Amino acid sequence: MKLPESRIRTIFARRPVAYLATVGAEGRPHQVPIVFAYLNGLFWSPVDGKPKSGTELTRVHNLRANPWMSLLLEEYDEDWSRLWWIRIDGEGSVTQPANADAISALEEKYPQYQEIPVLTESSTMLCITPTKTVSWCAR
Repeated sequence: MKLPESRIRTIFARRPVAYLATVGAEGRPHQVPIVFAYLNGLFWSPVDGKPKSGTELTRVHNLRANPWMSLLLEEYDEDWSRLWWIRIDGEGSVTQPANADAISALEEKYPQYQEIPVLTESSTMLCITPTKTVSWCAR
């Protein structure tokens, strides 16, 4: 059974984590959990200022080489009547400077960004334009 559109929008607003799948130029898949904000039909995910290994993150490298990606949001419960998932296929891009409205939406959704100000207008962000949304729920 498909999730109702109103429920999907509520999940986008409240769900703290999605799983981003990308594929690099060499054809290898890569999947990571991300934080995100859904704003005006687009998903925004920060590549914030927390310390990194020194090289460009694989998700960024992959999206520069191949913009096609997929997001997955899901709920598992031992009561299988409560299971659901949403998959968003789309095209991702790497943006810098960051979108100011997206920064505000992320700070509102994640209070941690207010306490540790790592998002700035010079931050890099991923912008995801959905092309297809598929969902399923047990009831």
